[in-house]
Amino acid sequence: MRFQSRIVASVGLMLVSVAAVSFAQDVKTDDDISPVLPVANPCPRFSAGSVVHNPPALFSSNGVLQVRFSYQHRFDSDGTELLCFMTPGGLEDPTLHVKPGDHLIITVTNNTPSTPAFMPPLNPPNCGNPQPTRSSINIHYHGTNTSPACHQDNVIKTVINSGETFQYNLAFPLDEPSGLYWYHPHIHMLAEYETQAGATGAIIVEGIERQQPAVSGLRQRVFVVRDQLVPGNPAPIGNIPSFDLTLNYIPITSPTDPNSNIFVPPLLRMQPGTREFWRVANSAADTILDIQYVFDGVPQTMHLVAVDGVPLNSQDSTGPGSLIDVTHFTLPNASRVEFIVSAPPSSVQLAQLITMGIASVASGIYNDPRRPLLTVQLTVGNEDDNGQGNNEVDGGQGNKVGTFSAVSTTQKRFAGLGSAPVAVKRTVFFNENVNENPPQFFMDVQGKPEHLFDPNAPPDIVATQGTVEEWTVENRTLENHAFHIHQIHFLVESQNNFELNGSDQAPAVNGQYLDTIQVPFWDQNLDHAFPSVTLRLDFRGNDIGDFVFHCHILSHEDLGMMNIIQVIPPGSSAASTPKKVIASVKTHSSTSARAAAKSTDAPASTAAGMKMKMN
Repeated sequence: MRFQSRIVASVGLMLVSVAAVSFAQDVKTDDDISPVLPVANPCPRFSAGSVVHNPPALFSSNGVLQVRFSYQHRFDSDGTELLCFMTPGGLEDPTLHVKPGDHLIITVTNNTPSTPAFMPPLNPPNCGNPQPTRSSINIHYHGTNTSPACHQDNVIKTVINSGETFQYNLAFPLDEPSGLYWYHPHIHMLAEYETQAGATGAIIVEGIERQQPAVSGLRQRVFVVRDQLVPGNPAPIGNIPSFDLTLNYIPITSPTDPNSNIFVPPLLRMQPGTREFWRVANSAADTILDIQYVFDGVPQTMHLVAVDGVPLNSQDSTGPGSLIDVTHFTLPNASRVEFIVSAPPSSVQLAQLITMGIASVASGIYNDPRRPLLTVQLTVGNEDDNGQGNNEVDGGQGNKVGTFSAVSTTQKRFAGLGSAPVAVKRTVFFNENVNENPPQFFMDVQGKPEHLFDPNAPPDIVATQGTVEEWTVENRTLENHAFHIHQIHFLVESQNNFELNGSDQAPAVNGQYLDTIQVPFWDQNLDHAFPSVTLRLDFRGNDIGDFVFHCHILSHEDLGMMNIIQVIPPGSSAASTPKKVIASVKTHSSTSARAAAKSTDAPASTAAGMKMKMN
């Protein structure tokens, strides 16, 4: 049996525990909370070089999508544990299609073996079992602007242990943007393991053709990119990556020679002369992507439609959003991008979707080389994936975008965010201490004591519902990080000091609404300010409660790089917050060359006087 080196989890059988339910909208319930029985032959996988198809799909009806999941496991021939959510009909991690205003009701039974507790129990109020074990699960509905209440998108206190059954009732707001979201487990210290084991799937909020008519009627492809351990655990150097990638569970095998360029990607069959709508989720736990569509090595134009579930330029305009043309797109862990591409002409010898290499300032951190994600194969007639092929169970219903009828006027959830008054400005930053074993990872809030994530700790930030805040998110380490906050989106105002530290700004994201953004490494030059992003966070929605913000490189999150924010009603006694939150704090670098650097949002004395832990 193989385990990841940082976080160990072993996981598989059945009990019932369902608590009281509270919802943000009118409650729709599923009376069947009986345990979901295990399914035979769970967690199937494909062989390298297979033809890629859309994942199986389920669709809401009359405002509700009811799903029953059996959480299961098995071990592959290499001894690696595979995890998945299976439906009683045998569908693995299906794409869940909903509409704005719908309820997604998921009844899930943890049918994995019982394992010991590995951390202290969670303080009340609890949502499910208070005692996490090494086989605990919950489900995070990533990017959805839904409530952090119990039985909705609560990850801090929701625990479903072996043998237990739990029911989610997720209320999507009526103004939820149409686009691509996803779901995955989010138990602290198990998130990397369970995500890399494959227990993830896509969510699509329908109706994107009403926010961007350019996709009307197009063939749509749903691509879920995951990462997993490389068989044999070879040293990650050259073209041997730290983690192998998969596309819709088809492995993209890597060379065993670091100087070889022989990768084996899936095949995608396309009709000549067609345009398609590709919806790509980076559901990898630890691997950053920088995707590019190339013909014989030449980058092609990708017409961007949406990022992180929000159609581009759709929120503040009176008409539909406008497309943005790019030749590559940086896709940090957990982010999604949706774009239109054209099939290659017959003269092209090799057409591929690739991910370019990801730079880091230090060796020994994750190695993400340039590699293909898929190879396009032109076909004619009925030879391509027409909705009736392998793994297509929706009869073609999800293979085409709907037909444009009228521009949506009800999905401008973030309208006016850029011009709204800012109630509070804050600085938060990624920090590390590699002198400890295991290394410590921090999601720091300027002015608060530094600490590893503790689900029983009080929130470091208290925000007021109905307000807008501006955060500067800095990277004070030598490796890349991906900032993500639950429940809301943010407006990207700027990417700062990237080029100064040897990185490029991500294209096409300034001025857009995201839930995840990369903040690249600091080069440790003491004259260089930390790389940072300036974000405008939208707390104007109805969601009130505790939720988290963290690095979405999940090994970092599991090792402590997460923090808690609480959103309270206006007028609450705890709602008094200074207009500016900045103070000197202790900082650690990640190499032996540890010293102070300049913060873009700190007084000069703060940058000059930071305390750094030395080897």
